[in-house]
Amino acid sequence: MELEYSPEKIEIYVQNFWNKNKTFQVKEDSQKEKYYCLPMWPYPSGKLHMGHVRNYTISDVIARYQRMLGKNVLQPMGWDAFGLPAEEAAIKNNTHPLYWTKKNIKYMKKQLQSLGFSYDWSREITTCEPKYYRWEQWFFTQLYKKNLVYKKNSLVNWCNYDKTVLANEQVINGCCWRCQNKIIIKKIPQWFIKIRKYAEELYQNLKTLTNWPENVKNMQKNWIGRLKGFQITLKIFNTLETLSAFIIRLDLIMGATYVSISTQHLLSKKLSQTDENIANFIKKYQYIKSESKNDFQYIGVNTNLFVNHPITEKKIPVWITNFTDIEYGTNAVLSIPGHNKYDWHFAVKNNLKIKYVVFNSKIDARVLNSFTSYIDIKGVLFNSKEFNGLNFDNATKKIKKILLEKKILEKKIHYKLQDWCISRQRYWGTPIPMATLNNGQIISIPEDQLPVILPNITNNINLLKINHNTNSEWIKVTINNQVAIRETDTFDTFIESSWYYARYTCPNFHAGMIDPILSKYWLPIDQYIGGIEHATMHLIYFRFFHKLLRDFKFVDIDEPVINLLCQGMVLSEAFYEIDQNSQKIWLNPNMVEIKRNIKGEITQAYNQKGKKIVYAGMIKMSKSKNNGIEPELMIKRYGADTIRLFIMFAAPVESTLEWKESGVKGIHRFLKKLWILIFNYINLKKILNENISFACFNDKQNELRYQLHKTIFKVSDDMGRRKTFNTAISTIMKFVNKLSKASMSSYQDQYIMRESLTCIIKMLYPFIPHFCFVVWNYFDKNTLIDHEKWPLFKKEILFKRNNIIIVQVNGKVRCTIKILNDNLTQEEILLYAKNQNNIKKYLKNVHIKKTIYIPNKIINFVI
Repeated sequence: MELEYSPEKIEIYVQNFWNKNKTFQVKEDSQKEKYYCLPMWPYPSGKLHMGHVRNYTISDVIARYQRMLGKNVLQPMGWDAFGLPAEEAAIKNNTHPLYWTKKNIKYMKKQLQSLGFSYDWSREITTCEPKYYRWEQWFFTQLYKKNLVYKKNSLVNWCNYDKTVLANEQVINGCCWRCQNKIIIKKIPQWFIKIRKYAEELYQNLKTLTNWPENVKNMQKNWIGRLKGFQITLKIFNTLETLSAFIIRLDLIMGATYVSISTQHLLSKKLSQTDENIANFIKKYQYIKSESKNDFQYIGVNTNLFVNHPITEKKIPVWITNFTDIEYGTNAVLSIPGHNKYDWHFAVKNNLKIKYVVFNSKIDARVLNSFTSYIDIKGVLFNSKEFNGLNFDNATKKIKKILLEKKILEKKIHYKLQDWCISRQRYWGTPIPMATLNNGQIISIPEDQLPVILPNITNNINLLKINHNTNSEWIKVTINNQVAIRETDTFDTFIESSWYYARYTCPNFHAGMIDPILSKYWLPIDQYIGGIEHATMHLIYFRFFHKLLRDFKFVDIDEPVINLLCQGMVLSEAFYEIDQNSQKIWLNPNMVEIKRNIKGEITQAYNQKGKKIVYAGMIKMSKSKNNGIEPELMIKRYGADTIRLFIMFAAPVESTLEWKESGVKGIHRFLKKLWILIFNYINLKKILNENISFACFNDKQNELRYQLHKTIFKVSDDMGRRKTFNTAISTIMKFVNKLSKASMSSYQDQYIMRESLTCIIKMLYPFIPHFCFVVWNYFDKNTLIDHEKWPLFKKEILFKRNNIIIVQVNGKVRCTIKILNDNLTQEEILLYAKNQNNIKKYLKNVHIKKTIYIPNKIINFVI
């Protein structure tokens, strides 16, 4: 064993060994418990960033730990390879998107391998390969047969910069999720999948996801936007016609003072044919999306129509508004401005009646109008005639009975979630496998003509700018002896990432989309890891697609994932200077000279010319802020194991991680310290003694063994139950510090040192596998660390020999005591516990009602 720790030497050696021996290739084994660990796959943009490295390190630590528990672990990797960035790069560099993508995949795969991730590369998937996307084309044709997809002229979110449609989930605050340009609304023919048909199940099944973060589930609930209420049929005054309007709270119905309908309502369109004022209003506001209510102008036009109030029969006006949700099935709402902020804003602006009907003992209803939604208001009715004095439940029951007798009430559930628009007007994606005959009939491409391959544009990259070459022979296809025109749109790339996890279970299955036998063995995913930013796009589509696969008998479970972990962002110091045009010029930290105070805080920063610049703080790593850290540079400088250990140690996995090179250096020093400790033991002149007697261990040796097994206990709990990997590492570090001061002079010392070091190496293996692989060979040349089991703590050492007892007062832990004398009586142990300083103060001047004593475990004084 060499004296110096040289990661650049050992890591490439270990990686080559794993690659040559296919160490992490896995097959189904009915004799072992399976564990499917899956990180969200990357887009092959060209280089890994630290966000990738954090995600994949977390996944790999979990996968390696689960293997050491004896489980059959699947951890695959692939590439979400279609999409707009590749197309834009191809146009910019005058190359084919496929060439650009393959080049990036090759480079990024090398980066992943340099970090020592334990992937089963035999299952690698690349979405732009026809052997993958042929099955989603086939599945789409099956959905079409089942009437789960359709094409229609639809209002869509259009990004003028990217020249493509965006799904609702891809519009953030009215802007494109990718380029941040404002979207516009326009009407074009589009393909949709009926996700709304599954809205209720998607909503209700969130209750079963007990191991998902609550914030993710709440984000999905809000996006699905389930509203349970009632649809009331209202008579239009002085006509024989009716208008159906939606209301959530029947108890507030006496506060309804007007009806608001959307610009898309049939009544709005009918009135626009004879009323120029209404026609102009609809033309101006018909494409306003209701999600954008920040700084919203509540505007409407009076239809001059009235409906009869469903209880009082009094006239209330009907207004067309720019904020009534198009999504709701009726496009009409019975408005209660006294208790709904949107209705209130509109009523104030247009001088409409506002009526308060709920008095809350804590807050008068009149101060709630612009701050809360009526869903949250509970109280006693007033100003409501025969319903005065009734609470929410009683008022609802009474009003419901009256409206049912009138036969104008129907229960309704509405969803904000809209059917998934999957058409994209770009080249680099999966061709939609549909065609149109000369008579206008839409038909699917037959199975024997799948996959539909993209048209060849090798000789004319400029064709990307105008989507497909619609003049080429590619768009013409013969189906059943009839000439048809192909669909030129491609799939939303979220489709590819909605079923990849299931294909990983059978990547070489050729008889169908998914092998139901193999998927049954591996699914559901035991641990899924990815960023919180995917909560309302990928994760909703992902769950929905799984339900489609279930209904087609490819899988037999309702949800794809048991445990979801959303890692935090990686932050880095950022600096900028202001140019002559008052624009921020972001500088790479490597180009900045920094001054810090004694606390390590930045007090001043200068550019390379010595000019003062602005320190923007710790912010998310990004290319735009020029504060990204190159993983390759860090690996070259410190080694992959150092980077892995720092990432897992610097912060809890769900929290943001501040990238500080000083912290990386600290981790590197720890590994060198551990290397030296192992080196000193390996090169020690060993004392041979075949018959070890634990009885001859002295107090220091017994204490060190106790600390070892206490460490194993704590680290095992942190790794498994708590998933607090940073505290697990901290615990190991503390024990290593104790071990580095321990004697190695006697055989007993050497025995404990060997036991301790082998356990440390095993516990650190998930984090620093290269380091552990190499040093393990000096302890056991007959086995590989890759096949070792996780160390087990010995209960007799933790709980018997040292008699560690937890002392509680009224069930709350106040201290622990260690009883070294096995001959003490129960009374003597209780007296010893009472005399502890942390216990004395709680027992002073109180009466002990009961003492609970569990030998060698717990004492609880009930006072």
